[in-house]
Amino acid sequence: MSEKSRILEVTATLKPAGAEHLVVSLASALDPDRFEVAVVSLFDAFPDGLEPALYRSNIPVWHLGKHAGPDPRMYSRLSRVVNTFQPHIIHTHCYVTRYTFLLRAQAIVHTVHNMALLEADMVGRAINRYAFRHRVIAVGVGTAVAESLREVYDLPHPLSIPNGIDTQRFWRPESRVTWRERNGFSDQDLLIVSVARLDRQKNPGALVRAISCIPEAQLVLVGQGDLRSELEGQPRVHLLGVRDDIPEILAAADIFALSSDWEGLPLALIEAMAAGLPVVATAVGCVPEVVEDGVSGFLINRGDQAELVAALTSLARDSALRSSMAEAARRRSEAFSLQAMVSAYERLFADLLSSTASGRT
Repeated sequence: MSEKSRILEVTATLKPAGAEHLVVSLASALDPDRFEVAVVSLFDAFPDGLEPALYRSNIPVWHLGKHAGPDPRMYSRLSRVVNTFQPHIIHTHCYVTRYTFLLRAQAIVHTVHNMALLEADMVGRAINRYAFRHRVIAVGVGTAVAESLREVYDLPHPLSIPNGIDTQRFWRPESRVTWRERNGFSDQDLLIVSVARLDRQKNPGALVRAISCIPEAQLVLVGQGDLRSELEGQPRVHLLGVRDDIPEILAAADIFALSSDWEGLPLALIEAMAAGLPVVATAVGCVPEVVEDGVSGFLINRGDQAELVAALTSLARDSALRSSMAEAARRRSEAFSLQAMVSAYERLFADLLSSTASGRT
């Protein structure tokens, strides 16, 4: 039997957020007959973190105790992990390139989860530019992100591997009534849900302002963040915090909304569509690659509050439109399956190992 390829996934944290969910999903789904996987989180574990999912898959996890801000200790601590695990490929995420681009492995892959100009600060972009021109392979989570890599780093042919999810996990129509009953909503309530961090990027305040103009609707915000205190106490706005029943919440909803000022390819958007929800979302990042405007939802311009209200109102007051868009959204979500994403990364990893073994890189 040939040796398994060892893949070391390195991320900043294992908080329950989009990039972190992708790390866990990918690590857990790579073919165990071909790949041995381990995960590094620079920061120690946070409450409600994603570590249990990795433990259930018997994937080892290292926490390196990072401090906020630059932390030179990460170089030696990561080196010790690499010496212990001896990965063939190091796969990094978010801003960790500054700590990993000199580590020893046959190949290093860095997935960019947001638009290139916004993912890293000036120092991070300088390090990325050097890394991408030498040995690190850059991958965007969608076409728009890959194009931003070309523009910011002058990469001629950046790779794109779209994010993917287990679409069947989010199809729970039988949960609608029970979740509403348990959480104080009636079957007649019209629920607009958003699953996103409560921070500036996601701009949840736009949804709170919009709901004041749609008296027949309730707004359910799932997530935590710095803006929570500004959103509390608003009429018909329900702040649920971090939850582990996202499929059931989506099943109970009527409309999904995402008012982000910038995005990569948000997993929450695909999850909502897989749950059979029509979408209202800002046309930023890779969102237009997922939502077919006027078919599976409405795309609106960033910062256009009137357009946001109009799109939500149209769906709130037209059940037939909600139904047709819901069906289209569910069909569209199948193009972003977990298996498609995993297969693409498996091919990339195999190609890189094959080329390094033959001396071509």
